[in-house]
Amino acid sequence: QVQLVESGGGLVQAGGSLRLSCAASGRTFSTYAMGWFRQAPGKEREFVAGITRSGGSTYYAVSVKGRFTISRDNAKNTAYLQMNSLQPEDTAVYYCAADHRLSTVAGGDASSVDYWGKGTLVTVSS
Repeated sequence: QVQLVESGGGLVQAGGSLRLSCAASGRTFSTYAMGWFRQAPGKEREFVAGITRSGGSTYYAVSVKGRFTISRDNAKNTAYLQMNSLQPEDTAVYYCAADHRLSTVAGGDASSVDYWGKGTLVTVSS
């Protein structure tokens, strides 16, 4: 089992940047593929980015590709989401996800994810 805690959300102007962090408990962090999802008010939770256990491969939603970068540091049990060129439509609660199955956190069905953090709010003003 793993517990996830997100941080780094906040209010930023359009065009700005934020870096989200996801700290994981336990000694098995490197056995999980990691992902970031987001949920805007009144919308379904959607995939944003995913990364393999080693960090060697990454996956992105079309809407964020080229602007967001997912990474991880297995020595620190932490995953990151660097978000650049933020736009008002990026406003959402961002959730960290962990699953042994890469397919789940790399664009899969959010309802299949094993572990979730509680989320961190990102608000982008125009």
